[in-house]
Amino acid sequence: MNVNASIVIPVYNENNLIKSFVNNLFETFKSEKVKFIFIDDGSTDGSAEWLQGNLSKIFQKKKYELILLNKNYGKGYAIKEGIKKIEGFYTMFIDSDLEYQPQDLYEMYNVVLKNQDIKVLYGSRNLGAKTQLRRYFLNGIAVKLNTWIYNFLFNQSLTDLHTGSKIINNSLLKELYISTNGFGLEIVISSEIAKRKINIFEYGISYYERSFEQGKKITFIDGLKSYYFLFRERFIQNDLQTRISLIYSFLFMSYAGTFFGMGKGKILVIISFMIIGLLIALNRKIVPLSVVFFLTYVGSLFSKGNGKIYTTVLFFLIGLYLSKKISNYFTKNESKKILKFFL
Repeated sequence: MNVNASIVIPVYNENNLIKSFVNNLFETFKSEKVKFIFIDDGSTDGSAEWLQGNLSKIFQKKKYELILLNKNYGKGYAIKEGIKKIEGFYTMFIDSDLEYQPQDLYEMYNVVLKNQDIKVLYGSRNLGAKTQLRRYFLNGIAVKLNTWIYNFLFNQSLTDLHTGSKIINNSLLKELYISTNGFGLEIVISSEIAKRKINIFEYGISYYERSFEQGKKITFIDGLKSYYFLFRERFIQNDLQTRISLIYSFLFMSYAGTFFGMGKGKILVIISFMIIGLLIALNRKIVPLSVVFFLTYVGSLFSKGNGKIYTTVLFFLIGLYLSKKISNYFTKNESKKILKFFL
C-alpha cells in the first residue's frame, strides 16, 4: 500500500491510556493513506504486550509497524528508530499519553497538504483558543523560558519549543542529525532545522497536562538538561567553519575585555565580552569578524581612560554593521567553497 505520510508514536509505560489513544488515533486518520509506526521503548507495565496483541485487530488493512525495544533507551532513541521506517512525503509526531490530541494533528496535516511550501509545522500549546489544562505553573514557565532562549540564539520566533506534536517534510527529516537518545529531542530537532534556515510554522492545539500521579514523566533534572542542550546545539554542534569562527571570536573578545574595568568589575566585563564574542560569531566567518575586531582596535585609539569605552563601542557597532553587509553579500552571491569558509 502506498502512503502519503507516516505517524511516529513513541510509547513508554502507557498501559492505562494506550487503548484509548490508539483507538482515537485510528478513528482520526482511518480515511488517510498513512503508515502508523509505534515504538515501544522498553515498557514494563504491559504496554508492549497490549500493542502486540491488538494493533493487528485495530488497523487491519491499514499499514502499520511495531518496533519493540528490549529496554528503555529514551525518547530520542525511540524516535530515531521510528524514522528509519518512515514512508511518504511527511512524518507526523505525537506522544501516546493523550496530552496531545490526534484530532489536532489531523488538522495540522490538512494545513500542510493545502500549503506544500510548509516543510515544518509545530503544534503550539500557546496559540489559539483551544481547550487547555495546565497543572504545573513552573513547568509552563520553564517551557516559555527555554523557548525564549532558543528564539534568541537561533533568531526564531516560536511560541512552544517543547511541543510533542509536529509535522516535518521527509526529505528534510532524513537530513537532520539527531544527536540525543533521551531528553532534549525537541531542542535538537528544532536547532537542526533552524541551522538550515528552514521556516518553522505553528498551529494552535489543545493540551491536557497530566499529573505525576497519572504518569507525567518530565522532571526538574530534565529542565536543567535543557540549558545544556541549548548551549551545545548553538555553540558546539556546528560545522567546522562555524566552530573556528566561535573560537576565534571568543579568544579575541576575551582579550579585549581585559582592557576595561577594574577589580571585580573587570571580571564581569571579560565574561560579558566572552558572551558577545560567541554571539557575533554565529553568523559571521573569519574575515567579517576580523573587520569587527580591526575597527574595535581603531576605536580604542581615539580616547584614553574611561572615555575609551565609548569610541571603542561606537567602532565596534560600525564593525558589526559592515561585517553583516559583507556576510550577506557572500551569502547571496555564490562563491567558491574555500571563500565561504572565511567569508
